[in-house]
Amino acid sequence: MTHRQKKMIAAVTVCSLAWGIAPAANAMHIMEGYLPVSYCIAWGVLSLPFLAAGLMKIRKTLDENRRALTLLAMSGAFIFVISSLKIPSVTGSCSHMTGTGLGAILFGPCTVSILGVIVLIFQAILLAHGGLTSLGANTFSMAVAGPFLSYGIYLLGRKCKLSRLMTVFLAAFLGNLFTYCVTSVQLALAFPSQAGGAAASAVKFLGVFAPTQLPLAVVEGLLTAAVVVCLEAYAKPELKSVGYLTEVQAYGKEA
Repeated sequence: MTHRQKKMIAAVTVCSLAWGIAPAANAMHIMEGYLPVSYCIAWGVLSLPFLAAGLMKIRKTLDENRRALTLLAMSGAFIFVISSLKIPSVTGSCSHMTGTGLGAILFGPCTVSILGVIVLIFQAILLAHGGLTSLGANTFSMAVAGPFLSYGIYLLGRKCKLSRLMTVFLAAFLGNLFTYCVTSVQLALAFPSQAGGAAASAVKFLGVFAPTQLPLAVVEGLLTAAVVVCLEAYAKPELKSVGYLTEVQAYGKEA
């Protein structure tokens, strides 16, 4: 890795620390103590298989290629930074970017489940941003559901021969929105409407999230595409080592 690349990684780390210590208001997706205990346990159990798969994937990746550690750390820092910048939304929650699309594109969705849960734990303990009781639900929405959709959109974009940057944008944009769709369902299941049940409640939660989340999803898509452009310019060996540039060359160079 060149001196210029080391400076870029150091700058990302400094920014993540500087922005991450900002005072927290409200919670990540679902705040501490907001969900009933049974739902906290259920979502935690549901997330465990993905976390186990993520640990195995990271171990395999690093055993085969230690150079991937740099990109892995940068992907985690990216999640930490932009998911810490939040806008208060519906009671007990807030809107913010997730940052998980980048890691899903580079390493696959299972790996991002580990990066996401680490970020959620740090924010819950150090920033009062989210909570430990709601960790399972937040992990499933942000570190499992969103990354899987982002990865699926990325694969679909490659198959459809979309331009590279458009594919990256759509993957990050739709992954962000899907995270909040899942969050709305989680809240609706825990607090169904007396009139229309969980379905009506989910629609109401989505309606409250949409005004703030839609523009944030667009910004996240643009930021993720910009980061990919920077990586392609300054970290080609690292991208090639994780197979990203090889995949890009395989499905077209039009972007």
